[in-house]
Amino acid sequence: MFNAIQIHNDEAGYRSELTQLDPVQLPEGDVQVAVAYSGLNYKDALAITGKGKIARRFPMVPGIDLAGTVTASSHAEFAVGDQVLLNGWGVGESHWGGLAQQARLKGDWLIPLPETFTARQAMAIGTAGYTAMLCVMALEKHGIRPDSGPVLVTGAGGGVGSVAIALLAELGYEVHAATGRPQEADYLLGLGAKEIVTRESLSQPGAPLAKARWAGAVDSVGSHTLANVCAALHYNGVVAACGLAQGMDFPASVAPFILRGITLVGIDSVMRPKDERLAAWARLAEDLSLAKLDAMTQEIALAEAIQAASQLLAGQIRGRLVVDVNR
Repeated sequence: MFNAIQIHNDEAGYRSELTQLDPVQLPEGDVQVAVAYSGLNYKDALAITGKGKIARRFPMVPGIDLAGTVTASSHAEFAVGDQVLLNGWGVGESHWGGLAQQARLKGDWLIPLPETFTARQAMAIGTAGYTAMLCVMALEKHGIRPDSGPVLVTGAGGGVGSVAIALLAELGYEVHAATGRPQEADYLLGLGAKEIVTRESLSQPGAPLAKARWAGAVDSVGSHTLANVCAALHYNGVVAACGLAQGMDFPASVAPFILRGITLVGIDSVMRPKDERLAAWARLAEDLSLAKLDAMTQEIALAEAIQAASQLLAGQIRGRLVVDVNR
């Protein structure tokens, strides 16, 4: 038997609980993993609390990330004893995920754990950090360099935002951090931000075209915030959009696109091809300060994940939550 968080949605209602499962209950897959660590992401919190339609079948074990050791494999690329990690692929949504001590998965979803990172560090990065790296790479691909001008990070106190600030600062960018939590200013400045921007200045309906302030942006918020960021980009500015914390709508104008030639790049991390995943994790190993990663990380036990999910959605968690599934 092994411990797991499990979500039910039946005649008794929607609920999440810490329970014990039998390995024979694990879904089909060609690689079995003894999970060491998982993470608690925004999507996991939505699934656990039922505040978002994330889990697509029930019962479901949430957890879109995991890192651990292969215990059985019929996949050509992985052998017993290999250290592996997983991000996305619908795990924790339509296939049992990482908030458990064991998982059975498709080997095509896994990548080797980079030698630079321990399993705990990889999960401190998690999908949030991996997504942040994809955003930074998108800015680079579209020509945004440290000398292009300031880069804004919205949702700065969250997982994506925290890692994005640390990465951009390490690469030499001038980073501006947008947050609704002014008490986190010292934390954000410690990660490398040079200026704090208030959430309220971006979250309300704004002008179709605003004063140009930023060369680029990493946005995990969406809605009016993303529209206002687009309106305030420099000529040929670029925003990498990866989230919808404020909403799925995009009440914007075409003005910044046709008058300033800006680019809006959508960032998907769930179904990203394997070669792009490997490239992003290689860059994380090269560009992410482990000291800053540690500064933004809190560790919790598996039993604490359900309560922490509500706290995360309430904006009471900063940075990253790593889950030790074995305590």
